[in-house]
Amino acid sequence: MSLLDVTPVVPVVVIDDAADAVPIARALADGGVPMIELTLRTPCALEAIERIADEVPDITVGAGTIVEPGQAAQAAAAGARFLVSPGATESLLKAMTDTGLPHLPGAATVSEVLVLLERGYREMKFFPAEAAGGTRFLASVHSPVPAARFCPTGGISVATAPDYLALPNVGCVGGSWLTPADAVQTRDWARITRLAQVTARLRQAEA
Repeated sequence: MSLLDVTPVVPVVVIDDAADAVPIARALADGGVPMIELTLRTPCALEAIERIADEVPDITVGAGTIVEPGQAAQAAAAGARFLVSPGATESLLKAMTDTGLPHLPGAATVSEVLVLLERGYREMKFFPAEAAGGTRFLASVHSPVPAARFCPTGGISVATAPDYLALPNVGCVGGSWLTPADAVQTRDWARITRLAQVTARLRQAEA
């Protein structure tokens, strides 16, 4: 199955304490969200991926914010089952491809989208979504470049997600609102489950 068709919203999660990784993943899975993207922005991110891969089989864990070629292999070794990068360079694309894992390279302009299409990619991340033009950009791109499908990420909220999901070239969106920092700090896993339940019901037809 395409990464873009697993869930309407992919939780984009930054973890500062590896001990929180498994409870967060379980809370999301309990709420009906079967996928989590852990960003490699903190020192414990790889450990967090490993813990989730080992202990939460009900959720597909991936690694986001792949910005250096070496991070792709590190994430794969930790147990990541997909990779996401905010942009794309030749070395980064090669490193992600070499892992054998499904991955979403990032694009923010029409030229970058065309380069990825030439490389054989049909699905990609659109980042930073809101800052780069949001739904108006994606709607404009669809007609001249209908082959590209996107997972927009960056600045999207539960209120604006349906607007993105209504677009024909959007399969899912990335969002950080499912794991609010204050909920993680207070270990309010039930709140995360409730947010996941709301998110799991989002569908393109609701926009």
